[in-house]
Amino acid sequence: MSGDAPMVGGSPLSGDAPLPGGSPVSGDASVSGHAPAGTTSGTTPRATAREAIALLTGGAGFTEHRPPSPRTLPLDGPLGWAGYGAARARAAERTGEDESVVYGTGVVGDRECVLLAFEFGFLGGSLGLLTGDRLEAAYDLALTRRLPLVALVATGGSRMQEGMVALTQLQRVAAASTRLRAAGLPQIAVVRDPTTGGGWATVGAGADVVLALPGAQIGFAGSRVRPPDADPYAYGAEGQSAAGQVDAVVPGPELPRTVGLWLRALGAGEEGAGPVGGPAAAPLPRAQAPSSAGLPGSGREAVERARAAGRPRARAYLDDYFAVRLPLHGDRSGGTDPGLLSGFGLRADGRAVAYVAQCGTPTRPAGYRAAARTIRLADRLGVPVLTLVDTPGAANDAEAERAGQGAAIADAFAAIAAARVPVTTLVIGEGGSGGALALAAPGNTHVTADSYFSVIAPELAAAILKRPPEETGATADQLRLRPQDLVELGVARSIVR
Repeated sequence: MSGDAPMVGGSPLSGDAPLPGGSPVSGDASVSGHAPAGTTSGTTPRATAREAIALLTGGAGFTEHRPPSPRTLPLDGPLGWAGYGAARARAAERTGEDESVVYGTGVVGDRECVLLAFEFGFLGGSLGLLTGDRLEAAYDLALTRRLPLVALVATGGSRMQEGMVALTQLQRVAAASTRLRAAGLPQIAVVRDPTTGGGWATVGAGADVVLALPGAQIGFAGSRVRPPDADPYAYGAEGQSAAGQVDAVVPGPELPRTVGLWLRALGAGEEGAGPVGGPAAAPLPRAQAPSSAGLPGSGREAVERARAAGRPRARAYLDDYFAVRLPLHGDRSGGTDPGLLSGFGLRADGRAVAYVAQCGTPTRPAGYRAAARTIRLADRLGVPVLTLVDTPGAANDAEAERAGQGAAIADAFAAIAAARVPVTTLVIGEGGSGGALALAAPGNTHVTADSYFSVIAPELAAAILKRPPEETGATADQLRLRPQDLVELGVARSIVR
């Protein structure tokens, strides 16, 4: 939810409280330096896999599935690790599970989905060969039934007692996730405490939408393998959200509604989900109260109106357009841009639309990458896109260049150019050169009476032409950047008034 505050506060899912340190682990622990199975580092009981599933499904129930071709391991596993069989037996007795993952089908909100949940009490929720069988079977079940997949993740990573056999399960999971993605089916991860190692790097971070419980420990590096002076904030839900790796931090009691809304917004359970056939274009937003009556009489007036502090901004348009808005946060590359809002929303009639909205500031590389991420996800799921253009231009400071501004803008251009779903654009303020055009739909761009669109700002154009400042207005007129000019030139289809 770039620019939108993440959902925070409240209590975490029962037992998924933060783990502030690397508490000693029991002899049954497999990979992570986390609290003993069944507890957090404090005294609160840790939620089991089935409790996590029940929180989402409520009274709708859950139907468990098993891999279609189950297999058994040698007593001490593929490596013959002494004591491994006994550790598995103790874990099974303690948890009532025979592996670290439970999966099946259920209903969240009003949408059927495949749910998989990690049982951290079983050897730290680690991934072994049989875990890989279950994970692959869960993804394949979603693919066969054309259902979305919701993963409730709590894992320390790969199971060291199975060595490289365990590690290669990550490749199986990645391949299964890729097949689901190619089929146009959404994946949502709810990251519980803790989620580290390969489980985070595949099932967690590899999902389309990543939700995290407050205080959850999240990171590729587990607590025992981090540098001793590592900042603990970077390895928590809130820190990962600040870095653009988590879309929202959601208290446990809010998870059923939040996940249910995401399933609706991503098109889950709808006939024709995906790009085949194609959805109708997103409706244009309604006009908001303009800063002045009528259309601007000159180029200078058009620029002044677009820059007026009191004119309607992106949030006003989005709040009027959507009944529910579900922000996506960050570019998944460590960056966020508070001046770029993106995500999915539900209109009053229940229709899903993805949105990307500039907020009147110079857009940064993370903003363009977040926009491209949102557009590509919408395209894969068959959801139409609305973009709101409002920027004086792309950020041009040295930090933006070091962060790859050119490549990020190119990526945004490419995402819109490749989109098979319709993209609708409304210019609501400043349309500053390529930084604005990168988010505009060719052939389906509209403008408001408080907007302008120009190859360059009039002041900069006058300076390049070595004209005195008093000729800036005349230069603005020459650029033909007013809303009515844009319609006449064929750059815009209409003026929304």
